[in-house]
Amino acid sequence: MTSRAIIALALGACLGAGAPAVHAAQPDAGADWPTRKAITMIVPFAAGGSTDVTARLLAEHLSRQLKQQVVVENRAGAGSNLGSSVAARATPDGYTLLLATSTIATNVTLYKNMGFDLRRDLIPVSQIASIPNVLTVNNSVPAKSLTEFIALVQKKDAPVNYGSAGNGSASHLSGALFNAMAKGDMVHVAYKGGAPANVDLMGGQVQAVFSPLVEVLSYLESGKLRALGVTTPARSPRLPDVPAVGEALPGFDVSLWNGVFVPAGTPPAVVDRLAQALKSVTQEPGFRKVLLDQGSAPTSQSPAQFKAFLDQEIDKWAKLVKLSGATVD
Repeated sequence: MTSRAIIALALGACLGAGAPAVHAAQPDAGADWPTRKAITMIVPFAAGGSTDVTARLLAEHLSRQLKQQVVVENRAGAGSNLGSSVAARATPDGYTLLLATSTIATNVTLYKNMGFDLRRDLIPVSQIASIPNVLTVNNSVPAKSLTEFIALVQKKDAPVNYGSAGNGSASHLSGALFNAMAKGDMVHVAYKGGAPANVDLMGGQVQAVFSPLVEVLSYLESGKLRALGVTTPARSPRLPDVPAVGEALPGFDVSLWNGVFVPAGTPPAVVDRLAQALKSVTQEPGFRKVLLDQGSAPTSQSPAQFKAFLDQEIDKWAKLVKLSGATVD
């Protein structure tokens, strides 16, 4: 049985995968929000990862804004689809939130059955942060700059292997786009997560990895890895001397993000109040400092802006998935 079939069976058994989401909010739902009980923020990734760290920071600040406890609940599995499905099928009363990443937009194309319909079953509330991937190499790689690395992958006399967090991951798609635009001959090596990819990068088994900046910042600061470029259109304030890949390959842009969603059917008044609370959080100096120190850029959007952004992201990641040939089998 393929991994795709296993994922579909697991989601179907646990969540009624493929069935339309059924919501039953009461007419007066949200009138006293959020005074009745604690709010659960579902994180569709394992505890301890970069998204989980951001979620716990957000929950702390959001609790103060709303004067109600926000509790993080990790629901990892199926490439983030498991936790996202749980959130999509929760009671739409404002007491279940989902902190998703750009992975949720990628999965629309990568998976035949996510277990829910992103556009139908979830309401985008606000983006929280924009996160660059960074092209990192180990110290044995002769290229000392972005342009030298592009020349290296174009030579094709010795293969350059790039590791990723897995097929269809943002690190994989970043590398695939880079390889295509540079007209290089890099070889993709998929790992089960970013951590083992970076371990092998430092050990010399692969020559490059496109990693979220927050995950490799300590390696860059200690000199164990070298940064050659960031995947966002502009340079990162955290690495001002590292060029954007687009400076050498015009049009290159693979920006990651975190954003908050709620189940479809959540009362508009709750969505609006939550959006305002999230905007306030992203403007708090303490919250901003932590994210900026990690290399992320705090941001906020109205629900309408986030929805429009999400539509663009689904299309963007669909093109990258098709370019890479990524599958989940």
